[in-house]
Amino acid sequence: MEFPTLKIGKFIPKYPIIQGGMAVRVSTAPLSGAVANAGGIGVIAATGMEEDELRNEIREARRISPTGIIGINIMYAAREFAKLVHTAIEEKIDMIFTGAGFSRDIFTWGKESDTPIVSIVSSVKVAKMAEKLGAAAVVAEGTEAGGHLGTDRSVKEILPEIKAAVKIPVIAAGGIVDGKGIAEMIRLGADGVQMATRFVMSVECTVADAFKKHYLNSTAEDVVRILSPVGLPGRALKNKLVNRILKDQAPEPTNCQACLKHCSQSFCIMDALVNSRDGNIDDGLVFCGQNVHRIKDILPVQVIFDRLIAEFANA
Repeated sequence: MEFPTLKIGKFIPKYPIIQGGMAVRVSTAPLSGAVANAGGIGVIAATGMEEDELRNEIREARRISPTGIIGINIMYAAREFAKLVHTAIEEKIDMIFTGAGFSRDIFTWGKESDTPIVSIVSSVKVAKMAEKLGAAAVVAEGTEAGGHLGTDRSVKEILPEIKAAVKIPVIAAGGIVDGKGIAEMIRLGADGVQMATRFVMSVECTVADAFKKHYLNSTAEDVVRILSPVGLPGRALKNKLVNRILKDQAPEPTNCQACLKHCSQSFCIMDALVNSRDGNIDDGLVFCGQNVHRIKDILPVQVIFDRLIAEFANA
């Protein structure tokens, strides 16, 4: 089997593999730059960053990979959504991935700056809306994904439906951790794949070692769904905080930064994500994909790509 050619706007990566954007500060310049250098599309997670921080991350990713393809991922639910999008556009980011809500304005901004916009969707209805408004591609994300979820249906179900409904490229996301999984999605009609959890387990991902060890030590039974203050379900690994969330005993926010447009105040998701990223796992929210337990090693990004390509060829 050969990889399909994925074209998003004027950009064609060597491999149709997109590294998913993982906030807060899980997907930063070292990881996205390494993925771009390996022939994929590297993505910086902008949610939770200040404008100057995002600007610096984009510049650093460009330094690491001067000729690679670099994008950002931004949640529509973030209060500073517009400011961060405009900052990325000013820095001439190659493309923007957006989900956790739906913005119409972003397509206008993309057209004005010739920046491809890729919508993360979980239904035919939203995919068709994105295409009509000018999306360059859509990511069909199933319930197997990590972080915030827009559906309880498998990517294997929604991918063929979305592929049949739109003419723009459709990228599969959710639970893909190896070359065999990539091949399965390509056979179902995907023009490419988005993988996030696999790239947390890379040398270049800058999260604390305790975060990666929590992944390494996980089992299938450790992966659960919680209700995020964003208003969407989210997939995470069990720990002390998650157990409290599941019992409706999560600590209430004490120093709200108003990082979201709308927040249930059930707990502070920003504090929880920062804690996990910094290695305070007991008080952190460790988002992950459904198949995290199948990843048993931490490797350089280039080695991950080499393995994915070999597995895909033999699938």
